Amino acid sequence: MTKTIIADLYDQQHANDFMHVLKDYAKDPMGGGEELSSYVQENLVAKLQEQKNNVIILCYVDNEIAGISNCFYGFSSFKAKRLINIHDFAILPKYRGKGLSKHLLDKVEEIARENDCCKITLEVLENNTKAKRVYQSFGFEGYELNPEMGKAIFWQKLL
Repeated sequence: MTKTIIADLYDQQHANDFMHVLKDYAKDPMGGGEELSSYVQENLVAKLQEQKNNVIILCYVDNEIAGISNCFYGFSSFKAKRLINIHDFAILPKYRGKGLSKHLLDKVEEIARENDCCKITLEVLENNTKAKRVYQSFGFEGYELNPEMGKAIFWQKLL
């Protein structure tokens, strides 16, 4: 049986389950291929508890953690509404290919609609073809305002 729930990071089991999947995801090539630093492992849950703009979804199969979606609310100035960004999305390897992404994405969309969000955003690595296929099947597409100007590109500056 598959179920998705909104995590309560003050619940130690939820916090442990979230960290278990995130640590596994970090070691995956699509998650960066490195273990989370000791600082992140020791502080992430407490730092997330301080946030007021996030929602974490846990996906269980037969009461065992199988996947997560770590989301943050943002705001669209062009729509004057909230949006929700999927920041981390991961399924443990033994549960991949079983349709769990749909359960997580359905729950994200449900939450977004309940909160009057205008859209759901995410970033995906250009060579992560499996994830891109899943997201496209759910209705995601590259972001563009004007096709002549091209699609938006996600950039960063490390500090």
